[in-house]
Order: sequence, then C-alpha cells, then structure tokens
Amino acid sequence: MSSTEKKSLPIVPIATMIILFAMISFVTNLAAPIGVIWKNQPALEGSNFLGMLGNMMNFLAYLFMGIPAGKMLTKIGYKKTALVAIAVGFLGVFIQYLSGVLGVGAELFSLPANFYVYLLGAFVAGFSVCMLNTVVNPMLNLLGGGGNRGNQLIQTGGTFNSLTGTLTPLFVAALIGQITPATAITDVNLVLFIAMGVFAVAFIALSFVKIEDPKTSSKANVTYEHSPWAFRHFILGAIGIFVYVGVEIGIPGTLNFFLADVTDKGAGLDPKIATSIGGSVAATYWFLMLIGRFLGSIIGGKVSSKLMLTGASGLGIAFVLLAMFLPRIMTSMPVFTGSSFAMVDVPLAALLLVLCGLCTSIMWGGIFNLAVEGLGKYTAAASGIFMMMVVGGGVLPLIQNKVADMSTYMTSYWVIVLGLAFLLYYALIGSKNVNKDIPVD
Repeated sequence: MSSTEKKSLPIVPIATMIILFAMISFVTNLAAPIGVIWKNQPALEGSNFLGMLGNMMNFLAYLFMGIPAGKMLTKIGYKKTALVAIAVGFLGVFIQYLSGVLGVGAELFSLPANFYVYLLGAFVAGFSVCMLNTVVNPMLNLLGGGGNRGNQLIQTGGTFNSLTGTLTPLFVAALIGQITPATAITDVNLVLFIAMGVFAVAFIALSFVKIEDPKTSSKANVTYEHSPWAFRHFILGAIGIFVYVGVEIGIPGTLNFFLADVTDKGAGLDPKIATSIGGSVAATYWFLMLIGRFLGSIIGGKVSSKLMLTGASGLGIAFVLLAMFLPRIMTSMPVFTGSSFAMVDVPLAALLLVLCGLCTSIMWGGIFNLAVEGLGKYTAAASGIFMMMVVGGGVLPLIQNKVADMSTYMTSYWVIVLGLAFLLYYALIGSKNVNKDIPVD
C-alpha cells in the first residue's frame, strides 16, 4: 500500500464501540431520575437518601471491578471483555425491569422487597459500566490505528457519551409525567427495553467482528520497587477523582430532586410540570458538560492542566455559593428539551447550579494529568486505581442527600463546596510531585 493510501476503518466495530460509549452514560444517568420515582413511594417516605441508593449501587461496583476489569483485558482480550460487559449490562437492566414487574410485595427491613431487587440491578449494571469504561477508550484508539485518528474516535465516542447523558433525564421525565405515590418503575419500562435492545444488538454485532488485540511489549524485565501509592501527588489525585465524580453527579442529581419535590422543601414548582422541568434542567447541565468538553479540547493544548483545574474549581465554588445564599427568586433560563431550547421559570439557584456543568466538564482530564505526572512505569497501575475511585460518584451524592433529608436541599450543597475546595487545593498545592527521588524508569 502506498503512503498516500489510507487504510479503511472498520466501520461496524467502531460504530458498536461508540454506541457502547453512549450506553455508559445512558445507564449511569438512569439512576437519579428513577430515584425520583422510588423516593416518592409511600414506604420510602420521601427520603432523598433512599432515592439516591440506586446511584450509589451503580458506582459501588467500580470499587470492586476497577482493577479486575483491567486484568480481564490482558487475560481474555478486548473483544471478549467487551462481550462480557455487554451481557452483564443486559442482565443489570433486566433485573431493574423485574423490580417493577414483581410489584411491591412483602417488606424487608421496613422497605419493599422489590426495592432491593432494583438495587441489585443497579449494582450489576454498574459492573457493566465499569468494564465498558475500561475497554472502549483503548479499543477505539486501537480501531483507529492510534495517533490522531485514534484520538479522534475517542473524542467522537465522548461526544455521544455526553449526548446520551443529556437525553436520559429528559426521556425519563417525559415518561414519568407528574410524580404521585402511584408512579412506579414500570412507567419507564420503555427506557429499560431500549437499553436491553441496544445491549442485545451490540452483543450480536460485536460477536461477528474480528478484532485483534494490540501487541504490547513484554514487561517481564521491569522491576516495580514501589507503587503509585508512594507518590503523595498521586494519593491526593486519587482522592481528587473520588471527590470530582461525586461533585459531577451530586450537583444535577440533587438539583433534580429539589425541582421535582412538591413538598415545602422543594422548589415550589407546579406539581404537573415539576418532574419534567427537573429532568430538563438536569439535561441542560449535562449539555453544558458536552459544550465544556468541546471547549476544553480546544484550549487544552494552550492552557496547563493546573490552570484549568484551578479556574474550574474556583468558578464552581462561586456558582454554588451564590446558589446557596442569593435570595430565593424565580428567573427564566433556557433548558434543553432534546431537540431545542425552551425558556422556563426556575429558581435562580437552579440556573447557577446548571452553569457548574461548564466547570465539571474539564476536571477529569486535569486531575488525571496532574496525578500521573512523573509516575513513569507506575502509570498503568495508577489508571486501575482511578477506576476504583469512581465510586465517589455514589458516596458523595448519598452523603449530600442525607444532609438534604436532615436540613434543606441548598444546605446539602456544602458537601459540593467542600469537594470543590479540595480540588482547588489539589490544583494549587497538592498536585506538586514531592517524590522525585523515586526512580520511575
């Protein structure tokens, strides 16, 4: 083949991987809006903490599967790992579907038995999402032949990931309509059927595609005298990932609960439209994350990770504090409805919290780059640890909503402020490598 000829890209496996990239966000972002249904069940007594438990179970899977998922790549290869992830994802969504079909039934520890079935489904789905996160990025890079084309495919996958994150709360809110005690998870069966259908089609398509695993150099002669945990800036960076994912999920998740809540603690919206507005506002947050990632990819080559993380954290703190302390007044804001923008009246706090999506959009890359700087041969091990720390996306929102149960929704955003303050500290001070005496070659 001449140098002017370009090797054709394998369209089917690339399309399959991009679809799976989108499914990561689709499955993850089901938890918060479905949690609105569960918290309004009479047995759960409007508990935000219990409503966020499904999200917690989804992210808890990362703690157990983060490192094993990486090892699966080396033992059974990329394709088989992806197939296992797809099968597990189908099973997780199916179990969530069963939680609605089973009905309320008996109670266990004062909670409906089918609620535990739902939590099991969310946990199993979390295993799938963790494995998919581990495999789709390197596989897209591999299918693109590495270099610029590989990076281009990863960015394309990330765009679809953000798009489904935007559409999911809209879709669920549209199906739920007005929240009442009679609203059940069966009202969102269409979403679950779509998810299972996509997983099934992806499994079949990928089964017939030949994908060669990348040839990696032998590391048999490499000696690992230490581990990533020997580096202070990595330890603080791992905590930073834990905090960041919790902040990213907690801001829109709790905001959705606040807007959909028609009790005195809520935003005071019309009960007939509260759920749909909550979904639209949450979707707009994810849409702004999509915009932020796009802008971040443009300025990332010109602005340091330290400066980007510093600016994003500081601006995020300002937005959240303003949301907490400015007078509770209504304002009009554009919300993403799935095909266009529409103006709706929401509390000013909602607008300010949505703007945080521009800040959180660029934090993962900044934290990751700062944390692995100077790790050398320990970088691969560090990546597996980062995947485990994604569990923060379940822990921090759970803590935040416990605070909301005990006080108010806006008071719960102190959890977010503290998290952003840590990220600001990490950007300014904690990211400095003070262990340069450790050999990394």
